[in-house]
Amino acid sequence: MTQAPAEGTDIKWLLQPIGQAAQRGPQNFEHSVRRGVELADYAAELGDQADDLKTLFPGGRARFWGSVRAKKESHGKNKAIDTTRPGDEVLFYAEGSFIARATIVAAFRNRALAEKIWRKDKDGNPWEYMVALDNVVEISVPARRILAKLDYKAGHVQSLIQVTAANVLRLRPLLDDADPLTSPLPKDPVIPRQKQRAPRLGSEDLLRMLGNLNTYSQLDGSPARHKPLALLWAIGRLTAGQERLAPWEEFEAEVGSLLDEFGGEHDRRTPEYPFWHLRSSGLWEVQGIDDSGFKPTAAALRAAKARAGFSSDAAKRLKRALTRAQAVRRLHSTYFAESGIDKDVLLDRVGLDGYGSASGRRTDAPAASGPVARRPATGTRPDRDRSLPDEVKILHEDRCQVCGQQLETRDSHYSEAAHIQGVSSPHLGPDVLENLLCLCPNHHKQFDHFGIYIDVDWAVRSTRSGEQVGTLTLIPEHRVDPEYVEYHRDQCLNSE
Repeated sequence: MTQAPAEGTDIKWLLQPIGQAAQRGPQNFEHSVRRGVELADYAAELGDQADDLKTLFPGGRARFWGSVRAKKESHGKNKAIDTTRPGDEVLFYAEGSFIARATIVAAFRNRALAEKIWRKDKDGNPWEYMVALDNVVEISVPARRILAKLDYKAGHVQSLIQVTAANVLRLRPLLDDADPLTSPLPKDPVIPRQKQRAPRLGSEDLLRMLGNLNTYSQLDGSPARHKPLALLWAIGRLTAGQERLAPWEEFEAEVGSLLDEFGGEHDRRTPEYPFWHLRSSGLWEVQGIDDSGFKPTAAALRAAKARAGFSSDAAKRLKRALTRAQAVRRLHSTYFAESGIDKDVLLDRVGLDGYGSASGRRTDAPAASGPVARRPATGTRPDRDRSLPDEVKILHEDRCQVCGQQLETRDSHYSEAAHIQGVSSPHLGPDVLENLLCLCPNHHKQFDHFGIYIDVDWAVRSTRSGEQVGTLTLIPEHRVDPEYVEYHRDQCLNSE
């Protein structure tokens, strides 16, 4: 175990993505960094490293993170793992921002401990190259500020990156100027999370809360569906441009109908339960009632003219298309994936149809047929710039940006313009040139139905196998915005 402290001028940074929800990245961060783990619970796995770690963490609670070596030995990730030393710092990355910083106090390898704390990654490998952390502080620093200074063109952190000591000295002011969201997390005892954080909700917080709703169990052990159904319904309202707070009468009628159709076999039709008790999620508020001991009967809620819905912070986060899509997936995968309910039917009923393709809901599609049919008078047809498809085709001379094919017709050539982040609901991407690709019909269909995606290095990959099928052709006259590419990639890699 490496414990010798690094000299102050030799401190390096490790830029560390926490990983996607599908690989339990946010859950692992919550468990082993934000909360920490009790060393006593892992005595058998610690072996001869136990004494060193107990010295570093006399209170008995430690904070860990781990990595898996890259298959190619010359990969920069492996160099970062091999040269990490105590005193170096980790900057944790998620959704375009650095969300936490921590000091490394030990670096070591322990396969058994990694498997016990985090299980294994999607390829069956444990995160066995571990670091022990101290002085963990949650922050919010846009990653592009730092990545641009490092000439890291991808604009995102997809794998472990080491920043040299010289660059750390140069860039540290960008980090030090950021206000921490918490004081350093305590070593022992751990203060409950709601007392640690300032009242500021991040996207990862929102997704974590959605995945940890306090639901009672049905007789078969599955979670009751009252709360997740209500939250999907509320996201549908936000997507349709309605107010975040709904009156009780509307909630009672619409969520009640959803419970009739999608509730569990032993779930009762009690919409008043989620209307009132979703407050415990930290994402929900009820207006019109000040008494914490209030008994939420339908009559009492009606008499109080109560209104309920997402908190302003949660609603603000859900306005971001990527976060909204991730929230819908989190609710479905956690509470409905094994229910036997048709996903498309469920999302259609709550006003969230369109997540099945990158282009979104068809503009000629009928309104949702369930209790949450949206008001057609508001109009949802995107007002598109008709010149943009022609412009992207002309710029690329009708050549597909994936395969380079230029389809001949009798008089000219044929190609199709594809939006990267669909402009139709629920994706609501912008109708701009930076959000368009020139594709052949085959690759347009694959792209639209999540069969292929673009990675951070502009390689085009098969969603099923991950194998590279091409490299996206880029030209100076047509800038493709990585933000829209990230949105589409997230739909491909993390759809349930």
